[in-house]
Amino acid sequence: MAEKMADKVDLKKSLDGYRAQQGRFRLLDVPDQQYLMVDGHGDPNTPVFAEAVEALYPVAYALKFASRRDLGRDFVVMPLEGLWWARDMNSFTVARDKSRWDWTLMILQPDWITADAFGAAVEHVRARSGPVRLDDVRLAPLSEGRCVQTLHVGSFDDEAAVLARMHDEFVPDNGLRPTGRHHEIYLSDFRRVPPERRRTILRQPVEAAGDS
Repeated sequence: MAEKMADKVDLKKSLDGYRAQQGRFRLLDVPDQQYLMVDGHGDPNTPVFAEAVEALYPVAYALKFASRRDLGRDFVVMPLEGLWWARDMNSFTVARDKSRWDWTLMILQPDWITADAFGAAVEHVRARSGPVRLDDVRLAPLSEGRCVQTLHVGSFDDEAAVLARMHDEFVPDNGLRPTGRHHEIYLSDFRRVPPERRRTILRQPVEAAGDS
């Protein structure tokens, strides 16, 4: 008789970084983690953005199924996340000029996923479907450390006021300054959930204002 498989791991429930409340800014220390990543530039309402999403998810599910089959370790595929930045960050936080945005889309992976497992998953996906941007997907670490985050409920285009309060009030009022890239965690599937009901964690890495 086969050995009973362990319970499915859901990192959203065990990691502090996936907890946030609307209307509250919270400081937390985010551990180093590894993600599937793919980079892009420009307006997210374009085919380039959709192609990046379509490359990430098949690899994420291939890794999940391989882990369950080969290691007896099942896990919930994590939500889509994104790092966002621009040469002039006002084009992101204030003007919302999407044509100037750079981004990295990501899906968090458990720490037992290896580079070899990732390579095998990519080849599995290539043989089955071969998404356009498959070769742009990578498995890479992300180190953020001290961060401030909050929960935004509503349209992505309504984030500007929340980000202004985060960057212009909470961060300096706590003797901090932004460092690293703006990070969003899409708790809602924006392909299916209407804009007014979308739940998004907004995160910003920070450091002491006196640090070099």
